[in-house]
Amino acid sequence: MIVGIGSDLCNIERIKASLERFGDRFVARVFTDVERAKAESRPFTRAGTYAKRFAAKEAFSKAVGTGFKRGVFMRDIGVVNQTSGAPTLALTGGAKERLDALIPAGHRAQVHLTMTDDHPFAQAFVIITAVPLEKDR
Repeated sequence: MIVGIGSDLCNIERIKASLERFGDRFVARVFTDVERAKAESRPFTRAGTYAKRFAAKEAFSKAVGTGFKRGVFMRDIGVVNQTSGAPTLALTGGAKERLDALIPAGHRAQVHLTMTDDHPFAQAFVIITAVPLEKDR
């Protein structure tokens, strides 16, 4: 069952301006070490890489219904890649607590994430589903 849906559209030029104006202070406040490593390894698409991840954080905060309030912080939401290469979210702190609170007993959370960019925009969609746990046999 779907328990949350969120989307966000982010202007890459806005993120580029924040990177230029605030530099590492902005990056350290918003992005995880994994996200930073990914973006910094892409010098020609650095701002777009950060913008997609920024949009993913915003989309997740909408999917859980809090925005960045009630203990949900941007650095608690990190974009990572599964072994298949598909993006998903690694959650810690208040973001994980909020997600866990949405999932009914006897279920586990599954987060679906898709991101794209076409300059000057980056976009992300998050769908959160509750998947029934298998009964012990």
